[in-house]
Amino acid sequence: MTETQSAPVREAPERAVAAIELSGVEKSYVSHGETVAAVRGVDLRIAEGEFFSLLGPSGCGKTTTMRMIAGFEDPTAGAVYLHGSDVTGVPANKRDVNMVFQSYALFPHMNVFENVAFGLRRKGVPKDEIRSRVGAMLGVVDLAGREKRRPAELSGGQQQRVALARALVNRPRALLLDEPLGALDLKLRQLMQVELKRIQREVGITFVYVTHDQSEALTMSDRIAVMNDGVIEQLGTPREIYERPATRFVAGFIGTSNLLGGEVAGAGERAVLAGGPDERIEVPLRDGAAVAVGERLELTVRPEKIGIGLDRPDEGLCRVRGTVTEVVYLGTSTNYNVTTAAGADVVVFLQNATSADDIAVRGDDVWLSWDPRHSYAIHPDA
Repeated sequence: MTETQSAPVREAPERAVAAIELSGVEKSYVSHGETVAAVRGVDLRIAEGEFFSLLGPSGCGKTTTMRMIAGFEDPTAGAVYLHGSDVTGVPANKRDVNMVFQSYALFPHMNVFENVAFGLRRKGVPKDEIRSRVGAMLGVVDLAGREKRRPAELSGGQQQRVALARALVNRPRALLLDEPLGALDLKLRQLMQVELKRIQREVGITFVYVTHDQSEALTMSDRIAVMNDGVIEQLGTPREIYERPATRFVAGFIGTSNLLGGEVAGAGERAVLAGGPDERIEVPLRDGAAVAVGERLELTVRPEKIGIGLDRPDEGLCRVRGTVTEVVYLGTSTNYNVTTAAGADVVVFLQNATSADDIAVRGDDVWLSWDPRHSYAIHPDA
């Protein structure tokens, strides 16, 4: 390249337009003369065609967040964007989204076909197109041949499929689902989780799902936002959130997790926590994190990652001593509750892959061990 030539100018790639975007969204209410913050400063981008879940306990702000996306609530501050357009203040019936609630709100005097066709008829869609679109959608939700049945003649799972078909037949850009499986029994709920994901992939539109059930979120979601006290504590894929929880709340809320703590006795790429005689607890320090000797540190390790036995574990593994306080046989696994010498309560899930015989019984002194890679550091203030 000569002095007179200039380097080619490379334009930054355009940022893809999100299906749904929240920017600094807040929602406050006045209750008994006091201002209560339900949602606090939420920033969020949901991609086109994504199955996205808002997960958290009751009162964490997840349903309020969804209602602001739908237009049923106006944010106190911040903005809501749908496909790049600012819809803050736009009424719900003017937004290109549909919502499915826990109560399916089907019309009991109408049959399946009429329930699904209701919205199309209100829009004045021609009869031939209604027949075609309703028939196609009933095929997607596996209700073909049940067009003439009324809601009372359907199971709970079938009623839920009718509610989905009614929402999807309008071809919304996004579908919002507020705990739609909550009224179903456990086995049917598990079946419908798989069905919901299949339907979402088949229709290809954005699903935003609100739930307090972490297994539902892990089963269906491309990404999950874990909410607590009006804020997003962690945002990531199911694997990221389960394997690498960012806070004590996420570690405890997503599945079962064991929290162990102690003072740092040595630090490098891994922190070594002080323990009892012949015990060793190590945790990798990820993302450039640094700790000092003497600092208090907590780590989390999942129950299925921990081994249990009467003999001292191999070198290279984390190891602590403890006493078995409870043994619960669950068929596919046996759960052991162990109190460590330091007083921490630890749960171990051991798969009954080769034998259903107990490795230890209540009152036994045991060793717990795991690969240091399965430890994940959580600062006590997080």
